Amino acid sequence: MFKEDQRKVFKILLGAVSEGVIIVDETQTIMEVNTSAEQIFGYTREGLVGQPLNTLIPKNYHANHGGHFNRFMAKHERRQMGKGRDIYGKRKDGSIFPVEAGLNPFEINGKTFVMALIIDISDRKRQEHQIIELNNQLEKKVEDRTQSLHNIVEELKFANVELDNENKRRIKAEEKTKIALKREIELNELKTKFLSLVSHEFKTPLSGILTSTVLLGKYKLTEDQEKRDKHLKTITSKVHYLNNILNDFLSVERLETGKVNYTFKTFKLSKVLNEVIYNANMLLKDGQNINYPDNIDDMSLHQDEKILELSLSNIVHNAIKYSPEHTNIDIKISQNEHNTVFRIKDNGIGIPEVEQKNIFNRYFRAENVLNIQGTGIGLNIVKGHLENLGGTISFTSEEHEGSVFKITLPNKA
Repeated sequence: MFKEDQRKVFKILLGAVSEGVIIVDETQTIMEVNTSAEQIFGYTREGLVGQPLNTLIPKNYHANHGGHFNRFMAKHERRQMGKGRDIYGKRKDGSIFPVEAGLNPFEINGKTFVMALIIDISDRKRQEHQIIELNNQLEKKVEDRTQSLHNIVEELKFANVELDNENKRRIKAEEKTKIALKREIELNELKTKFLSLVSHEFKTPLSGILTSTVLLGKYKLTEDQEKRDKHLKTITSKVHYLNNILNDFLSVERLETGKVNYTFKTFKLSKVLNEVIYNANMLLKDGQNINYPDNIDDMSLHQDEKILELSLSNIVHNAIKYSPEHTNIDIKISQNEHNTVFRIKDNGIGIPEVEQKNIFNRYFRAENVLNIQGTGIGLNIVKGHLENLGGTISFTSEEHEGSVFKITLPNKA
Protein backbone atom coordinates (compact mmCIF):
# COMPACT_ATOMS: atom_id res chain seq x y z
CA MET A 1 0.00 0.00 0.00
CA PHE A 2 1.05 3.60 -0.50
CA LYS A 3 2.44 5.59 2.41
CA GLU A 4 0.13 8.28 3.81
CA ASP A 5 2.00 11.26 2.36
CA GLN A 6 2.16 9.56 -1.07
CA ARG A 7 -1.57 8.86 -0.88
CA LYS A 8 -2.29 12.53 -0.20
CA VAL A 9 -0.25 13.54 -3.28
CA PHE A 10 -2.09 11.02 -5.47
CA LYS A 11 -5.46 12.11 -4.09
CA ILE A 12 -4.77 15.73 -5.06
CA LEU A 13 -3.43 14.84 -8.52
CA LEU A 14 -6.03 12.22 -9.36
CA GLY A 15 -8.88 14.44 -8.22
CA ALA A 16 -7.98 16.95 -10.97
CA VAL A 17 -8.22 14.34 -13.76
CA SER A 18 -11.49 14.11 -15.66
CA GLU A 19 -10.77 10.59 -16.91
CA GLY A 20 -11.14 7.61 -14.62
CA VAL A 21 -7.77 6.72 -13.09
CA ILE A 22 -7.01 3.30 -11.59
CA ILE A 23 -3.59 2.48 -10.11
CA VAL A 24 -2.60 -1.18 -9.71
CA ASP A 25 0.55 -2.92 -8.55
CA GLU A 26 2.44 -5.74 -10.25
CA THR A 27 -0.11 -8.30 -8.99
CA GLN A 28 -3.00 -6.35 -10.59
CA THR A 29 -4.29 -5.37 -7.18
CA ILE A 30 -6.10 -2.02 -7.19
CA MET A 31 -4.12 0.46 -5.05
CA GLU A 32 -5.94 3.73 -5.74
CA VAL A 33 -8.81 5.18 -7.81
CA ASN A 34 -10.10 8.69 -8.41
CA THR A 35 -13.65 10.05 -8.24
CA SER A 36 -14.16 9.72 -12.01
CA ALA A 37 -13.33 6.00 -11.85
CA GLU A 38 -15.82 5.55 -9.00
CA GLN A 39 -18.52 7.24 -11.10
CA ILE A 40 -17.68 5.25 -14.24
CA PHE A 41 -17.79 1.83 -12.55
CA GLY A 42 -20.38 2.57 -9.84
CA TYR A 43 -18.14 1.60 -6.93
CA THR A 44 -16.85 3.58 -3.96
CA ARG A 45 -13.12 3.88 -3.44
CA GLU A 46 -13.35 1.60 -0.40
CA GLY A 47 -15.11 -1.01 -2.52
CA LEU A 48 -12.26 -1.13 -5.05
CA VAL A 49 -8.96 -0.56 -3.20
CA GLY A 50 -7.38 -3.94 -2.45
CA GLN A 51 -9.56 -5.76 -4.99
CA PRO A 52 -8.16 -7.53 -8.10
CA LEU A 53 -8.36 -5.59 -11.37
CA ASN A 54 -10.53 -8.40 -12.79
CA THR A 55 -13.35 -6.96 -10.66
CA LEU A 56 -13.76 -4.29 -13.38
CA ILE A 57 -13.28 -6.62 -16.37
CA PRO A 58 -16.04 -8.80 -17.89
CA LYS A 59 -15.56 -12.46 -16.99
CA ASN A 60 -15.14 -13.66 -20.59
CA TYR A 61 -12.09 -11.36 -20.95
CA HIS A 62 -10.30 -12.58 -17.79
CA ALA A 63 -8.24 -15.31 -19.49
CA ASN A 64 -6.74 -13.09 -22.19
CA HIS A 65 -6.28 -10.09 -19.89
CA GLY A 66 -3.69 -11.83 -17.70
CA GLY A 67 -1.43 -12.53 -20.67
CA HIS A 68 -1.78 -8.98 -22.04
CA PHE A 69 -0.91 -7.50 -18.64
CA ASN A 70 2.17 -9.72 -18.20
CA ARG A 71 3.50 -8.81 -21.65
CA PHE A 72 2.91 -5.13 -20.87
CA MET A 73 4.83 -5.38 -17.57
CA ALA A 74 7.68 -7.16 -19.36
CA LYS A 75 8.07 -4.29 -21.86
CA HIS A 76 7.46 -1.64 -19.19
CA GLU A 77 6.41 1.14 -21.55
CA ARG A 78 3.37 3.34 -22.12
CA ARG A 79 0.79 2.03 -24.54
CA GLN A 80 -2.82 2.25 -25.61
CA MET A 81 -4.96 -0.77 -24.70
CA GLY A 82 -7.20 -2.45 -27.21
CA LYS A 83 -5.46 -1.18 -30.36
CA GLY A 84 -7.28 -2.80 -33.26
CA ARG A 85 -9.97 -4.33 -31.04
CA ASP A 86 -12.77 -3.21 -28.72
CA ILE A 87 -12.30 -3.45 -24.95
CA TYR A 88 -14.96 -3.37 -22.26
CA GLY A 89 -15.41 -2.67 -18.55
CA LYS A 90 -17.92 -4.03 -16.02
CA ARG A 91 -19.83 -1.81 -13.62
CA LYS A 92 -20.84 -2.81 -10.10
CA ASP A 93 -24.38 -3.52 -11.32
CA GLY A 94 -22.95 -6.04 -13.82
CA SER A 95 -23.55 -3.94 -16.95
CA ILE A 96 -20.88 -4.10 -19.66
CA PHE A 97 -19.75 -0.95 -21.52
CA PRO A 98 -17.03 0.02 -24.04
CA VAL A 99 -13.94 1.86 -22.82
CA GLU A 100 -10.66 3.34 -23.96
CA ALA A 101 -7.67 2.79 -21.70
CA GLY A 102 -4.09 4.04 -21.69
CA LEU A 103 -1.48 2.31 -19.53
CA ASN A 104 1.38 4.26 -17.96
CA PRO A 105 3.95 2.42 -15.78
CA PHE A 106 5.82 4.21 -13.00
CA GLU A 107 7.89 3.37 -9.95
CA ILE A 108 7.78 4.51 -6.33
CA ASN A 109 10.45 3.39 -3.86
CA GLY A 110 11.61 0.70 -6.27
CA LYS A 111 8.13 -0.78 -6.69
CA THR A 112 6.39 -0.77 -10.06
CA PHE A 113 2.82 0.44 -10.47
CA VAL A 114 0.60 0.97 -13.49
CA MET A 115 -1.72 3.95 -13.91
CA ALA A 116 -4.65 3.20 -16.20
CA LEU A 117 -6.58 6.16 -17.66
CA ILE A 118 -10.14 5.03 -18.43
CA ILE A 119 -12.73 6.74 -20.65
CA ASP A 120 -16.33 5.52 -21.02
CA ILE A 121 -16.93 5.73 -24.79
CA SER A 122 -20.53 4.51 -24.77
CA ASP A 123 -21.79 7.86 -26.15
CA ARG A 124 -19.13 7.93 -28.86
CA LYS A 125 -19.98 4.38 -29.95
CA ARG A 126 -23.64 5.37 -30.20
CA GLN A 127 -22.66 8.44 -32.20
CA GLU A 128 -20.52 6.35 -34.55
CA HIS A 129 -23.43 4.00 -35.20
CA GLN A 130 -25.69 7.01 -35.77
CA ILE A 131 -23.21 8.51 -38.23
CA ILE A 132 -23.02 5.22 -40.14
CA GLU A 133 -26.80 5.04 -40.26
CA LEU A 134 -27.06 8.65 -41.40
CA ASN A 135 -24.49 8.02 -44.14
CA ASN A 136 -26.44 4.97 -45.31
CA GLN A 137 -29.64 7.00 -45.39
CA LEU A 138 -27.87 9.78 -47.25
CA GLU A 139 -26.48 7.38 -49.83
CA LYS A 140 -29.95 5.96 -50.36
CA LYS A 141 -31.31 9.48 -50.83
CA VAL A 142 -28.52 10.20 -53.32
CA GLU A 143 -29.36 7.05 -55.24
CA ASP A 144 -33.08 7.81 -55.25
CA ARG A 145 -32.53 11.45 -56.21
CA THR A 146 -30.12 10.52 -58.98
CA GLN A 147 -32.52 7.96 -60.37
CA SER A 148 -35.36 10.47 -60.20
CA LEU A 149 -33.35 13.12 -62.00
CA HIS A 150 -32.24 10.57 -64.58
CA ASN A 151 -35.85 9.70 -65.31
CA ILE A 152 -36.71 13.38 -65.71
CA VAL A 153 -33.84 13.85 -68.16
CA GLU A 154 -34.98 10.84 -70.19
CA GLU A 155 -38.50 12.21 -70.39
CA LEU A 156 -37.28 15.61 -71.48
CA LYS A 157 -35.27 14.06 -74.31
CA PHE A 158 -38.55 13.06 -75.95
CA ALA A 159 -40.29 16.35 -75.25
CA ASN A 160 -41.22 18.97 -77.85
CA VAL A 161 -38.34 20.84 -79.47
CA GLU A 162 -39.82 24.04 -78.00
CA LEU A 163 -38.87 22.70 -74.53
CA ASP A 164 -35.22 22.22 -75.44
CA ASN A 165 -33.99 25.19 -73.39
CA GLU A 166 -35.89 24.00 -70.35
CA ASN A 167 -34.42 20.52 -70.85
CA LYS A 168 -30.88 21.94 -70.75
CA ARG A 169 -31.62 23.85 -67.57
CA ARG A 170 -32.91 20.68 -65.92
CA ILE A 171 -29.77 18.76 -66.93
CA LYS A 172 -27.65 21.51 -65.45
CA ALA A 173 -29.71 21.40 -62.26
CA GLU A 174 -29.19 17.63 -62.11
CA GLU A 175 -25.43 18.03 -62.26
CA LYS A 176 -25.45 20.68 -59.56
CA THR A 177 -27.55 18.42 -57.34
CA LYS A 178 -25.14 15.51 -57.86
CA ILE A 179 -22.20 17.72 -56.95
CA ALA A 180 -23.97 19.06 -53.87
CA LEU A 181 -24.94 15.58 -52.69
CA LYS A 182 -21.46 14.24 -53.33
CA ARG A 183 -20.04 17.15 -51.40
CA GLU A 184 -22.37 16.41 -48.49
CA ILE A 185 -21.21 12.78 -48.40
CA GLU A 186 -17.55 13.85 -48.44
CA LEU A 187 -18.12 16.29 -45.58
CA ASN A 188 -19.79 13.59 -43.49
CA GLU A 189 -16.88 11.23 -44.17
CA LEU A 190 -14.45 13.99 -43.21
CA LYS A 191 -16.31 14.59 -39.94
CA THR A 192 -16.26 10.86 -39.15
CA LYS A 193 -12.52 10.64 -39.79
CA PHE A 194 -11.98 13.82 -37.80
CA LEU A 195 -13.77 12.38 -34.76
CA SER A 196 -11.78 9.17 -34.99
CA LEU A 197 -8.43 10.97 -35.38
CA VAL A 198 -9.09 13.46 -32.61
CA SER A 199 -10.11 10.63 -30.28
CA HIS A 200 -6.88 8.73 -30.93
CA GLU A 201 -4.34 11.49 -31.57
CA PHE A 202 -5.39 13.70 -28.64
CA LYS A 203 -5.60 10.85 -26.11
CA THR A 204 -1.95 9.74 -26.30
CA PRO A 205 -0.25 13.16 -25.88
CA LEU A 206 -2.73 14.15 -23.18
CA SER A 207 -1.86 10.96 -21.29
CA GLY A 208 1.84 11.81 -21.69
CA ILE A 209 1.24 15.33 -20.37
CA LEU A 210 -0.66 13.93 -17.38
CA THR A 211 2.06 11.40 -16.60
CA SER A 212 4.83 14.02 -16.79
CA THR A 213 2.77 16.36 -14.60
CA VAL A 214 2.31 13.63 -11.99
CA LEU A 215 6.02 12.78 -12.03
CA LEU A 216 7.04 16.43 -11.79
CA GLY A 217 5.47 16.52 -8.36
CA LYS A 218 7.99 13.93 -7.15
CA TYR A 219 11.09 15.97 -7.97
CA LYS A 220 11.34 18.67 -5.31
CA LEU A 221 15.07 18.73 -4.61
CA THR A 222 17.60 20.99 -6.35
CA GLU A 223 19.51 18.00 -7.71
CA ASP A 224 16.32 16.82 -9.46
CA GLN A 225 16.34 19.77 -11.89
CA GLU A 226 17.50 17.61 -14.81
CA LYS A 227 14.55 15.26 -14.29
CA ARG A 228 12.16 18.22 -14.03
CA ASP A 229 13.56 19.65 -17.27
CA LYS A 230 13.03 16.33 -19.01
CA HIS A 231 9.33 16.20 -18.09
CA LEU A 232 8.83 19.89 -18.89
CA LYS A 233 10.32 19.25 -22.33
CA THR A 234 7.89 16.34 -22.78
CA ILE A 235 4.92 18.55 -21.85
CA THR A 236 6.10 21.32 -24.22
CA SER A 237 6.54 18.83 -27.06
CA LYS A 238 3.09 17.28 -26.56
CA VAL A 239 1.35 20.68 -26.41
CA HIS A 240 3.17 21.75 -29.59
CA TYR A 241 2.04 18.51 -31.27
CA LEU A 242 -1.61 19.10 -30.29
CA ASN A 243 -1.44 22.69 -31.56
CA ASN A 244 -0.12 21.45 -34.92
CA ILE A 245 -2.99 18.95 -35.21
CA LEU A 246 -5.57 21.69 -34.65
CA ASN A 247 -3.88 23.94 -37.23
CA ASP A 248 -3.83 21.06 -39.72
CA PHE A 249 -7.56 20.41 -39.38
CA LEU A 250 -8.32 24.13 -39.75
CA SER A 251 -6.23 24.17 -42.94
CA VAL A 252 -8.07 21.11 -44.30
CA GLU A 253 -11.43 22.79 -43.74
CA ARG A 254 -10.30 26.01 -45.47
CA LEU A 255 -8.79 24.16 -48.43
CA GLU A 256 -11.91 21.99 -48.79
CA THR A 257 -14.27 24.95 -48.81
CA GLY A 258 -12.01 27.22 -50.88
CA LYS A 259 -11.94 29.82 -48.09
CA VAL A 260 -8.17 30.26 -47.99
CA ASN A 261 -7.20 33.95 -48.11
CA TYR A 262 -3.55 34.36 -49.04
CA THR A 263 -1.66 37.48 -47.98
CA PHE A 264 1.23 38.43 -50.25
CA LYS A 265 4.14 40.62 -49.24
CA THR A 266 7.89 40.87 -49.70
CA PHE A 267 9.99 39.37 -46.89
CA LYS A 268 13.49 38.09 -46.16
CA LEU A 269 13.95 34.33 -46.29
CA SER A 270 16.18 34.49 -43.22
CA LYS A 271 13.26 35.80 -41.16
CA VAL A 272 11.05 32.82 -42.00
CA LEU A 273 13.84 30.29 -41.61
CA ASN A 274 14.87 31.65 -38.22
CA GLU A 275 11.29 31.22 -36.98
CA VAL A 276 11.06 27.67 -38.37
CA ILE A 277 14.34 26.56 -36.80
CA TYR A 278 13.59 28.28 -33.47
CA ASN A 279 10.33 26.31 -33.11
CA ALA A 280 11.94 23.09 -34.40
CA ASN A 281 14.74 23.28 -31.84
CA MET A 282 12.21 22.57 -29.09
CA LEU A 283 11.43 19.22 -30.76
CA LEU A 284 14.98 18.01 -31.40
CA LYS A 285 15.96 14.61 -30.02
CA ASP A 286 19.26 14.09 -28.22
CA GLY A 287 22.17 14.82 -30.53
CA GLN A 288 20.03 16.00 -33.45
CA ASN A 289 21.21 19.14 -35.25
CA ILE A 290 19.76 21.42 -37.95
CA ASN A 291 22.35 22.79 -40.36
CA TYR A 292 21.49 26.37 -41.34
CA PRO A 293 21.78 27.16 -45.07
CA ASP A 294 24.58 29.39 -46.38
CA ASN A 295 24.29 32.73 -48.17
CA ILE A 296 20.59 33.51 -47.73
CA ASP A 297 20.84 36.95 -46.11
CA ASP A 298 20.13 38.73 -49.40
CA MET A 299 17.35 36.40 -50.56
CA SER A 300 13.75 37.70 -50.56
CA LEU A 301 10.35 36.50 -51.80
CA HIS A 302 7.04 38.15 -52.62
CA GLN A 303 4.74 35.38 -51.42
CA ASP A 304 2.51 34.38 -48.51
CA GLU A 305 4.97 34.32 -45.62
CA LYS A 306 2.81 32.21 -43.27
CA ILE A 307 2.22 29.49 -45.86
CA LEU A 308 5.95 29.21 -46.55
CA GLU A 309 6.62 28.96 -42.80
CA LEU A 310 3.90 26.30 -42.44
CA SER A 311 5.33 24.28 -45.35
CA LEU A 312 8.94 24.40 -44.16
CA SER A 313 7.91 23.65 -40.56
CA ASN A 314 5.97 20.58 -41.64
CA ILE A 315 8.93 19.13 -43.57
CA VAL A 316 11.47 19.97 -40.85
CA HIS A 317 9.26 18.56 -38.07
CA ASN A 318 8.81 15.34 -40.07
CA ALA A 319 12.58 15.12 -40.51
CA ILE A 320 13.01 15.39 -36.74
CA LYS A 321 10.22 12.93 -35.95
CA TYR A 322 11.31 10.23 -38.39
CA SER A 323 15.08 10.50 -37.76
CA PRO A 324 17.01 8.85 -34.92
CA GLU A 325 19.07 10.65 -32.29
CA HIS A 326 22.51 12.07 -33.18
CA THR A 327 21.67 12.81 -36.83
CA ASN A 328 21.79 15.97 -38.94
CA ILE A 329 19.04 17.73 -40.86
CA ASP A 330 20.40 19.81 -43.74
CA ILE A 331 18.54 22.79 -45.20
CA LYS A 332 19.73 24.28 -48.50
CA ILE A 333 18.20 27.16 -50.42
CA SER A 334 18.96 28.31 -53.96
CA GLN A 335 17.41 31.11 -55.99
CA ASN A 336 17.45 32.32 -59.59
CA GLU A 337 15.56 35.18 -61.22
CA HIS A 338 12.33 33.17 -61.39
CA ASN A 339 12.16 30.60 -58.59
CA THR A 340 13.41 29.76 -55.11
CA VAL A 341 14.16 26.12 -54.26
CA PHE A 342 14.25 24.70 -50.71
CA ARG A 343 15.82 21.29 -50.02
CA ILE A 344 15.45 19.58 -46.63
CA LYS A 345 17.52 16.41 -46.21
CA ASP A 346 17.32 14.00 -43.28
CA ASN A 347 18.98 10.73 -42.34
CA GLY A 348 15.80 9.08 -41.09
CA ILE A 349 13.87 5.89 -41.68
CA GLY A 350 12.88 6.84 -45.24
CA ILE A 351 9.72 5.97 -47.18
CA PRO A 352 9.19 2.46 -48.62
CA GLU A 353 9.33 2.59 -52.43
CA VAL A 354 5.97 0.86 -52.92
CA GLU A 355 4.22 3.51 -50.79
CA GLN A 356 5.87 6.64 -52.16
CA LYS A 357 3.10 7.21 -54.72
CA ASN A 358 0.58 7.72 -51.90
CA ILE A 359 2.62 9.99 -49.63
CA PHE A 360 0.65 13.18 -50.46
CA ASN A 361 -2.78 11.52 -50.10
CA ARG A 362 -4.84 12.73 -47.15
CA TYR A 363 -4.78 10.41 -44.10
CA PHE A 364 -2.17 8.13 -45.72
CA ARG A 365 0.63 6.91 -43.48
CA ALA A 366 3.39 4.51 -44.57
CA GLU A 367 3.63 1.10 -42.92
CA ASN A 368 6.95 1.90 -41.24
CA VAL A 369 5.53 4.90 -39.29
CA LEU A 370 2.22 3.49 -38.02
CA ASN A 371 3.62 3.26 -34.48
CA ILE A 372 4.68 6.94 -34.55
CA GLN A 373 2.12 9.65 -33.80
CA GLY A 374 0.71 11.50 -36.80
CA THR A 375 -2.49 12.27 -38.70
CA GLY A 376 -1.39 11.78 -42.31
CA ILE A 377 -2.72 15.17 -43.44
CA GLY A 378 0.30 17.49 -43.10
CA LEU A 379 1.90 16.82 -46.48
CA ASN A 380 -1.51 16.88 -48.19
CA ILE A 381 -2.11 20.37 -46.77
CA VAL A 382 1.36 21.59 -47.78
CA LYS A 383 0.90 20.31 -51.35
CA GLY A 384 -2.52 22.01 -51.64
CA HIS A 385 -1.20 25.39 -50.44
CA LEU A 386 1.94 25.27 -52.60
CA GLU A 387 -0.03 24.44 -55.75
CA ASN A 388 -2.41 27.33 -55.01
CA LEU A 389 0.66 29.60 -54.88
CA GLY A 390 2.03 28.27 -58.18
CA GLY A 391 4.66 26.09 -56.49
CA THR A 392 5.46 22.38 -56.31
CA ILE A 393 6.71 19.83 -53.78
CA SER A 394 8.53 16.60 -54.57
CA PHE A 395 10.86 14.17 -52.83
CA THR A 396 13.34 11.32 -53.17
CA SER A 397 13.64 8.71 -50.45
CA GLU A 398 15.25 5.39 -49.66
CA GLU A 399 14.15 3.25 -46.75
CA HIS A 400 16.65 3.27 -43.84
CA GLU A 401 18.71 5.93 -45.63
CA GLY A 402 16.60 9.08 -45.36
CA SER A 403 14.65 11.51 -47.54
CA VAL A 404 15.14 14.77 -49.44
CA PHE A 405 12.09 17.02 -49.85
CA LYS A 406 12.19 19.78 -52.47
CA ILE A 407 9.88 22.83 -52.48
CA THR A 408 9.88 25.18 -55.47
CA LEU A 409 8.12 28.57 -55.30
CA PRO A 410 7.95 31.46 -57.78
CA ASN A 411 9.82 34.50 -56.46
CA LYS A 412 6.73 36.61 -57.09
CA ALA A 413 3.17 35.50 -56.35
